[in-house]
Amino acid sequence: MIVSIASQKGGTGKTTTSIALSAGLARKGKKVLLVDLDSQANSSKVLLPHYKDIKKDQTVYNTIIKRLPLTLHKTPIPNLDMIAAHILLSSTDVELTVAKDHREARLKRELDTIKSDYDFIFIDCPPALGWLTLNALTASDKVIVVVSPGYFEVEAIDQIAETIRETKTDYNPQLELIGLLFTMTDQTINTSTSLSILKQMYPSILLPRHIPRNTDIRDAHYNHQDIFSFNPKAYAAIAYEKLIDELFLSQTPQV
Repeated sequence: MIVSIASQKGGTGKTTTSIALSAGLARKGKKVLLVDLDSQANSSKVLLPHYKDIKKDQTVYNTIIKRLPLTLHKTPIPNLDMIAAHILLSSTDVELTVAKDHREARLKRELDTIKSDYDFIFIDCPPALGWLTLNALTASDKVIVVVSPGYFEVEAIDQIAETIRETKTDYNPQLELIGLLFTMTDQTINTSTSLSILKQMYPSILLPRHIPRNTDIRDAHYNHQDIFSFNPKAYAAIAYEKLIDELFLSQTPQV
């Protein structure tokens, strides 16, 4: 199963969710691949201790622009491999705009050759609705949209939902939306107001499991660790573990 973790806005917990789902399933014995498609390369920087030594030709940039095979990197977490990102991904929208060779399917072509080696493949999408996100959605079976509290964050949902619908119509009819994952929640009015709006506007796709704001996540990333290895008793770790069980490991998974 290939799952995109998407958000049009930055700072919503998209990368945190990508890392947590990948690491959590790997720690449960599943064979997992995480594809970092965000030019900020934050997933890569957290999970690959040698990231600074990785050249651009050893990243997904090589596949998207040069149409070459993917380079797999081992992470310190057993069962979890990774495809690294590179800052040059920030220019791919310009480069792909003038390309003619199935611009939306470059990632899919290469993932199709290795997907049978993994139980789960997660794609950490960039916080934008350009060609990279389109490549991710075209390659995926499912997509989770991550949204955090805030007026602009909630308003952005309609745009990414439209992108998903267009991708499904034009490139990937099998693509399914798992739902909206509400992250970085706390006891503020901002959270309660945003949640109320989400329940009113998107009652059928809002996932019941929410992820709390937790400083342990930030500290884990500073230490190049996932939340489970840093503090498995953290509120966010418990929430992500329950989310993993509900979505991917239950007898009647929601996906």
